[in-house]
Amino acid sequence: MQYSHEVENMVCVAKGVNHGPAPIPQEGNWVKVKEIKDVSGFTHGIGWCAPQQGTCKLSLNVKNGIIEEALVETLGCSGMTHSAAMASEILPGKTILEALNTDLVCDAINTAMRELFLQIVYGRSQSAFSEDGLPVGAGLEDLGKGLRSQIGTMYGTRAKGARYLEMAEGYVLKIALDADNEIIGYQFVSLGKMMDAIKKGVDPKEAFEKNIGTYGRFADGVKFVDPRQE
Repeated sequence: MQYSHEVENMVCVAKGVNHGPAPIPQEGNWVKVKEIKDVSGFTHGIGWCAPQQGTCKLSLNVKNGIIEEALVETLGCSGMTHSAAMASEILPGKTILEALNTDLVCDAINTAMRELFLQIVYGRSQSAFSEDGLPVGAGLEDLGKGLRSQIGTMYGTRAKGARYLEMAEGYVLKIALDADNEIIGYQFVSLGKMMDAIKKGVDPKEAFEKNIGTYGRFADGVKFVDPRQE
């Protein structure tokens, strides 16, 4: 290591108190993180692309500095889904520092990785106070039994009002209106459950009909509207 002439001629002053980094809450313990391998935690957050036309929800389960599990969910351009496919292969096995400095192709995924890195190294993870953290596989719990992202898709215009297209329960088939033409409920089909039934050999029409449900006061509707056609 080279020192400038000015530094070489300085008087040496002894260093005083050195208590190290502040401890962060991490998987039920207080840890003074000095190296990447000292970091563990499960967390999730979002990122966005430069033109702000899409977003990524990224979930990471980190053990001893290494990403053991990654869930990548995207909403936006079609290219994001392909980038997410790549990221799901790239991220597991990398340290969080490697992942931070890896091009995950999509701006939104890269930004999500940056935001999650900050959360984890500052002790802001969802598993901060969970003893031994969360097991690998915990990321799938966000998806539910059908392993599908929970998506809400709504559309509305001043002239024609709102259209519910996709809710947490599933694909919206009809919205129910009351006598004042206000939405009071909706009918949906659970696509995840329907596809599981079809894969088990159930006739597609039967699987479709058996996985239809309603929410709100759908049965009290005066008028029923197909939100995609009417």
